[in-house]
Amino acid sequence: MGEEKTVAIKKIQASGQMRKIMSDYFYALNRASEEGHPKVAWCTSVGPAELLLSLGFVVYYPENHGAMLGSTRTANTYIPAASAIGYSPDICSYLTSDIGAYIKKETPLSRAYEGVCSVPKPDVLVFNTNQCRDVQDWFNWYSRELKVPVLGLSTCRGIGKIRADHLRSIVDQIEDMIPPLEKISGQAFDIDRLRSVVALSKECTELWKRVLETNMSSPAPMSFFDAIIQMGPAVVLRGSQAAVDYYKVLLKELEDRAVQKDGAVEGERFRLYWDGMPIWGKLRDLAEFFISLRTAVVVSTYCNSWIFDGFDPADPLMSMARAYTEIFIVRDENTKERSIEQMADKYEVDGILFHDAKTCPNNSNNRYGMPERLTQRLGIPTLVINGDLNDLRCYSEEQAKTNIEAFIEQLEA
Repeated sequence: MGEEKTVAIKKIQASGQMRKIMSDYFYALNRASEEGHPKVAWCTSVGPAELLLSLGFVVYYPENHGAMLGSTRTANTYIPAASAIGYSPDICSYLTSDIGAYIKKETPLSRAYEGVCSVPKPDVLVFNTNQCRDVQDWFNWYSRELKVPVLGLSTCRGIGKIRADHLRSIVDQIEDMIPPLEKISGQAFDIDRLRSVVALSKECTELWKRVLETNMSSPAPMSFFDAIIQMGPAVVLRGSQAAVDYYKVLLKELEDRAVQKDGAVEGERFRLYWDGMPIWGKLRDLAEFFISLRTAVVVSTYCNSWIFDGFDPADPLMSMARAYTEIFIVRDENTKERSIEQMADKYEVDGILFHDAKTCPNNSNNRYGMPERLTQRLGIPTLVINGDLNDLRCYSEEQAKTNIEAFIEQLEA
């Protein structure tokens, strides 16, 4: 492969606007925490945020904070603190780094946003186990520590065809949440307000889908490493007009780049699919490495997990249940495999890279023969690299880069 060349990551101009709306979001959370109004709800990333917003809560996402700990490379400072109180280093490193940071009374928010000294104190904790069971234990720990009520949805897992009873179960659980949330928020549930929030979430997700689909162009105007930053508003601001407005701006920029053949990777030769979690502490390093190989990572399971086609403001509770149950991580192996196969074909990828994240088995899809089956069916090679979302002790940079280089040589051959 030869020597790595000096490379530069192309800037996305809309990012300045994103930084502004994300700053506004975190300052609003901080004010609510300090003033006691509006009430603050902590929510898992694919939890019932629309319901919480409709009841007047401002919503904070600890998984987003976990990603910040990973991307700032501070997670390994905090994981041992969680291990010291009994948490295994083998469980979710979002959980262990977040709890460890709380124990040490530190947060990257205080470095990013002047005057923000801590994560916002919650008035209620709300989880959905569709991501994994770890979130239940994560939020229960904070409930005990902060003496704050915790509410949760238990989602079926390993689902093939989604049945009516799957959805009815989620709707029933959401409805059971409404009375205690009304009491905490001091606001009465309003179905029309929920419809409005769901409509904004739907518009946000449709725009986010179109943003990602600009990468069907060749060369791709955005890389996976750009997309996992650009997905911030879809994660923490869905249900808001700010997210909708932002993605309209971003979409226009990327569509223009696609027309102009202005690719994220100069001289794009190969296109890859990334399955699994990002390696947060190595985003820039990996982005530059793939650029040096003139290889674009054009599509991923992770970024597509924030496309919620099921939202329907005409039937908000049932459509929320559907949206939360259709996501990739909830589905059975056959459904996951078909999804990757369809996306690989849609984006015309030359190979598939699986990230086996040590502490995230739920988002590591390489462990039961899927890469081999996809190679046989699609006729394209696959590669597995070992690492983790936050715990960089699990990632060997030299080994990963050597394996990726060999994989690109295989594509060249």
